[in-house]
Amino acid sequence: MITAETIALVLRQAAVKLSELPLSDPRLEAEILLAHVLDKPRTHLLAWPESRLESAVRDRFRILVERRLNGEPSAYLTGYREFWSLELAVTHATLIPRPETELLVERALQLIPPKAIARIADLGTGSGAVCAAIASERPACQLLATDNSAAALAVARGNFRKLGLDQVHCSEGHWCAALPAQPRFDLIVSNPPYVASDDPHLAEDGLRWEPAGALISGADGLDDIRQIVATAAGHLQPEGWLLLEHGYDQGEQVRKLLIDSGYRQCQTWRDLGGRERVSQGQHPE
Repeated sequence: MITAETIALVLRQAAVKLSELPLSDPRLEAEILLAHVLDKPRTHLLAWPESRLESAVRDRFRILVERRLNGEPSAYLTGYREFWSLELAVTHATLIPRPETELLVERALQLIPPKAIARIADLGTGSGAVCAAIASERPACQLLATDNSAAALAVARGNFRKLGLDQVHCSEGHWCAALPAQPRFDLIVSNPPYVASDDPHLAEDGLRWEPAGALISGADGLDDIRQIVATAAGHLQPEGWLLLEHGYDQGEQVRKLLIDSGYRQCQTWRDLGGRERVSQGQHPE
């Protein structure tokens, strides 16, 4: 007797396989992948567990499970990731937005009052996650999203368009070289590469699939942050702010870079795990 391959059975089998992955929630990952193949919300899987799946659906799902077992992140398999309650398209040209980066958005919103009409730049926007989140909360502001990767910038443009964020414009270029000389900005934010080239974490599940140029920044991981700190002041208003995400163990070094460059009110903020994650400094006097 052949057992019908229902949603419940296929999910159960996939979860057993996906349990081989470290630091994963196998059931959740299986549900995300099957919901994507079916083009249905995950609630559909819970509501109709005994529904039989067509062989074509099962085949597509099994291919995605095998790709996930090979380490490819679910976000690349489905083509999207949620960030700040926004659904964002992602591709292999962009980093996958991470929950800890929401702290960068939170600090930006603290520096820009709700009714402010400010100019904000997001350097190295990738999928546009940080810029889109800020723009969704500060609709009166004008934002410029930059990236050195034309492919990444195309993804960001698509996300801004889909979300109706008409106040966001894009510019291709390397860090502050992508910014206009005038007018200056009230806030420059960036989540730049900050992983050291020999960091063992680069071999972990998922990271090897992400663009190395958006992860690695020299021997100590600070090459790009150094460049941003050295050049951002020339594009800030006299009372403007620079806000940077960095590695959990780089807070002291980033503060020193800011202080040595003359920035004022330098401070580092911790993420929900208690790790130093975002540093800020105000335009040098």
